[in-house]
Amino acid sequence: MPRLFTGIEIPPSIGFALSLKRGGLHGARWIDPQNYHITLRYIGEVDHRSAQEALDALDRAGYREPFTITLDRLAVFGGNKPRALYAGVVPHPELLDLQAEHERLLHRVALLSPQGRKFLPHVTLARLRDTAAREVAAHIAASGRFEPLSFSVRRFVVYSSRESGGGGPYIVEQDYPLAA
Repeated sequence: MPRLFTGIEIPPSIGFALSLKRGGLHGARWIDPQNYHITLRYIGEVDHRSAQEALDALDRAGYREPFTITLDRLAVFGGNKPRALYAGVVPHPELLDLQAEHERLLHRVALLSPQGRKFLPHVTLARLRDTAAREVAAHIAASGRFEPLSFSVRRFVVYSSRESGGGGPYIVEQDYPLAA
């Protein structure tokens, strides 16, 4: 059974710039730059019939123009018990609308219950284990000023992943262009 999620790919040039933030953090399992992405909606482990229903539902996504995403900071999930280091995304109305549409479409085909937490767009750079909050704060400070990174979004994709500890490899199963 594939594990599926929808997302936005990170261009190689942006991935390279983000990869320069890697290293020197105890307990970090760094994500390979080719696996950087912004998750829009986790679908989960589904059988092939349900996977096809999800792909068909996403075919009904409304027409939308390409838009720009900007990454503007390093941050951490987990507070005093850090679990992930990420690059934060400036909330853009088109991105939030796209994610909400995925939520609606996938709920309609009865694949998913509504997500219980607020959508916080980000690019995970490292999963953290046994890393002290002060170490993460020092790493972020040592990384220097985060120069904003922007790129144009011209499509979203459905990724699959295999059983692993997280962080890939992710495979694009289907792509959906935003505009002709």
